[in-house]
Amino acid sequence: MTAETSQTLDRGLRVLKLLADTDHGLTVTELSHKLGVNRTVVYRLLATLEQHALVRRDLGGRARVGLGVLGLGRQVHPLVREAAMPALRALAEDIGATAHLTLVDGAEALAVAVVEPTWTDYHVAYRAGFRHPLERGAAGKAILAARRPTQPPGERAEAPGYTLTHGELEAGACGAAAPLLGVTGVEGSVGVVMLADVVPERVGERVMHAAREVAEALR
Repeated sequence: MTAETSQTLDRGLRVLKLLADTDHGLTVTELSHKLGVNRTVVYRLLATLEQHALVRRDLGGRARVGLGVLGLGRQVHPLVREAAMPALRALAEDIGATAHLTLVDGAEALAVAVVEPTWTDYHVAYRAGFRHPLERGAAGKAILAARRPTQPPGERAEAPGYTLTHGELEAGACGAAAPLLGVTGVEGSVGVVMLADVVPERVGERVMHAAREVAEALR
C-alpha cells in the first residue's frame, strides 16, 4: 500500500475478488485467513458491501457476490463496445460481412456490438442485443471451445482458434467466430455472419486476427 491508496477500499475489493472466485461462498473465518486480518475487520467490510448489494450472506452465514454487481457489469458493455469498434469495422469492410462482438450473459451469447459492411449489395441483418444459446451459432461455440483444452468429436472447428457454423441461427447464413483470449473478466468472441454456402478459406484467419485486436484493446 502507498500513501495515495486506501487500505479499506483495497480490502473490500479483495473480498469481492475472493468471493467471485468461488461458487460456494466463504465464511467470515475463511475470509479472515485469506485477507490476513481479524474477523472484526471482515464483518465491517461485509456489512458495508451488503449495504450496496455487492455481497449477500446465506442462511449458513457464507458470503457470496450480490446482485448489485450486475448493475456495475451492465456499464461494462459500452466500454467494451467502444474498444472493439475499430477492429469490427475493419473486419466487416475487409470480409464484406456483418461483424460482431459477442459476450457471455449467463447461458446465452449476447451480441453487444455489430458493424455492417458499407460496400456490399446485401448482407445479414444482425442487431446488437440479439441473444442465442451458447450451444448454437459460431459465436457461442467459439466461446465454449475456448473453455476446454481439446475439441470434442463432431465439433465443427476448421482450425485451432476459430469455429464455423452453417444455418444454425438463420437459414442460409454461415458464421465464423474466434474467442477473446487473455482478457481478465471478459468472456466472448469476435465473428462474422454472411449469406453463403461455404465460408471462404481466409475468413477464419481474419476473424482470429480481429479477435486478437479486440483483446489487445481491452487489456
